[in-house]
Amino acid sequence: MKYSVLGTNIDDLNSYRETYELVLNYLKTQSKPSYLTVNNVHTVTEGIKDTQFREIINNSFLALPDGKPLSVIGRWKGFKRVERIFGPTFFEKTLEWGVEENLKHFFFGSSPETLDKLKKNVEKKFPGIKIAGCISPPFREFLITENETFLNEIKNSGADIIWVSLGAPKQERWIFSNFRLLNRGIMIGIGAGFDYMAENLKNAPEWMKDFSLEWLYRFKQEPRRLWKRYLISNSQFIFYVTLEFLGLKKFN
Repeated sequence: MKYSVLGTNIDDLNSYRETYELVLNYLKTQSKPSYLTVNNVHTVTEGIKDTQFREIINNSFLALPDGKPLSVIGRWKGFKRVERIFGPTFFEKTLEWGVEENLKHFFFGSSPETLDKLKKNVEKKFPGIKIAGCISPPFREFLITENETFLNEIKNSGADIIWVSLGAPKQERWIFSNFRLLNRGIMIGIGAGFDYMAENLKNAPEWMKDFSLEWLYRFKQEPRRLWKRYLISNSQFIFYVTLEFLGLKKFN
């Protein structure tokens, strides 16, 4: 079941385990490649400004309610079971639970230094984990030949899950343009998940998560990079939700 948040369709998910089982079942029963999106206030407001981006989310195998406001709105709309699925936590739990299933993971994005720390932390935390490969692409638009090389390395690795950390909306656009070129597996845009696992970023205290204040804790760690996103996206989101709630505007 899905529900709409300002025209973006979000899955009615109740737990990390449920989400993981849906991913695992897809990998076991489907041979064609697919992708999953992790959504928050920023991606939803991007979808209002760019309908093509919104369609990328709406066509995904699963659209996770990463931001707490998305699960709150789901409950307002009658989806009483929906819970927040925080991307970095889903990333960590999938790595942990995937050991038993021998899932192969590929890490695409971020800097070489972060990937190195990520790989070391993951191997230490989850003994037996299978890392199929890592690529730190350039921080610019990829050349056609570069992109072909990246995709060939991913395909040849036999990865089940390709975790992509390029930042939203860049990672979702790259995934949508390339996932069909794989022979199998699921691509997942995980944003800051690499930085959390590499311990470049710290998780917010539970009480801040409970009150939907995790964005503030994140902002304190990266103010120069995030001030514009939070100031503009959060304000726009509140404005559009108010319009929809009052029946003054519909988002399709």
